[in-house]
Amino acid sequence: MRRLLVVLLASLLVFVGIAAPIVLKAADVHPHGYPTVEGIKMMGKVIELMTNGKYKVEVYASGQLGDEKEVIEQTIMNAIQIARVSVAPVQTFYNPIGVFTMPYLFRDEDHYWKVLEGPIGEEILKGLEKIGLVGLCYYDAGARSFYTKKPVQKPEDLKGMKIRVQANEVMIAMVNALGATGVPMAYAEVYTALQTGVVDGAENNPPSYYTARHFEVAPYYCLDSHTRTPEIVLIPKALWDKLTPEEKIIFKTAAWASAQYQKYLWKKMEEEALAAVEKGGAKIFRPDITAFQKLMQPVYDKFPQYKDLIQRIQAVK
Repeated sequence: MRRLLVVLLASLLVFVGIAAPIVLKAADVHPHGYPTVEGIKMMGKVIELMTNGKYKVEVYASGQLGDEKEVIEQTIMNAIQIARVSVAPVQTFYNPIGVFTMPYLFRDEDHYWKVLEGPIGEEILKGLEKIGLVGLCYYDAGARSFYTKKPVQKPEDLKGMKIRVQANEVMIAMVNALGATGVPMAYAEVYTALQTGVVDGAENNPPSYYTARHFEVAPYYCLDSHTRTPEIVLIPKALWDKLTPEEKIIFKTAAWASAQYQKYLWKKMEEEALAAVEKGGAKIFRPDITAFQKLMQPVYDKFPQYKDLIQRIQAVK
C-alpha cells in the first residue's frame, strides 16, 4: 500500500506540472559568512527565483568538495556545477588568465575593474570555454601589500629585507626585483617567522593581515597593492550548453548581481580590518606606487607570453 501511495503521489506531481528541482552543487574553500560564499548564496537565490524553482543551488563551503585545483577539475567534468576559485590555480588549466597574477599590473582599483568588466576581462572569460568551463563573472579578492617590522614607503626601504611570499615564481621575482629576497613559506609559519626574525616582512590583503594577527609582529603596513588577483565564478560548459537562451541570461544576470554584492561585502570587511589593525597599533602607509611599477620590467620579461596582454591592460584608461 505504501509503495502504491508513493507511485500515485509521484504521478500526481508530474500531472500538475510540479517537478523536482535540478540541484546544482556550488563549491568554495572559504567558510560561511565569507564574502565569496555569501555572493554564491545570493547567486543561487536569484537563479532559483528567476527560474521558478527549476534550479536549486546547494553551497558547499570550507573546502568540503576539495581544494581549488580539485574543484576546477570536478567542474570541468560537471561533477560540480558552480565553482568560486581564485584565478591563480585556473592558470594551470588556461594560461592567459595568469596575466592577472602579474605585479603592479593595475594603476588602482578603478583601473582593475575597468579591465575585468571590460573587453579584456570578457575575452578571458570566453577563452575558458576551450577547457570546458564558462566564466560568469569576477569577484573581488582585494589587493596584497607588504607588512614589515621596519617602515616601508618606497622600494629602497625593502632593500636587503627577507620577505615571506607564496611558493610562486612571479611573487619571488617581484620581491627580488624590489631589492629584497623572496622567502617561500607556509602561511601557518609566518607569525613565528616574523616574531623570531627569520623574515623581516610578508605580504597579504588587509583581512588576512588582521585575522592572522600579523600586525602584532609586523606593525608597518605599506598599501602598495602590488597584486590584485581576482576570484572567478565558473560553471561547466556541459551545463551551459544545456541551458535555454533565457536561462543563460538568468545565470549571467544572477552572477553579475552577486558580484556587486560580493564587492560590497569585501570592501566592508577590508575597511573593518584596516580600522582594527590601526587600533591594534599598526602604522599604515599609502605610497605612490609609480616607483615600484618602474622596477617591474625584468619581471614582465620573464613571462613573455603575457607581453601583449600586459600592454593592452596598461593602455586601458
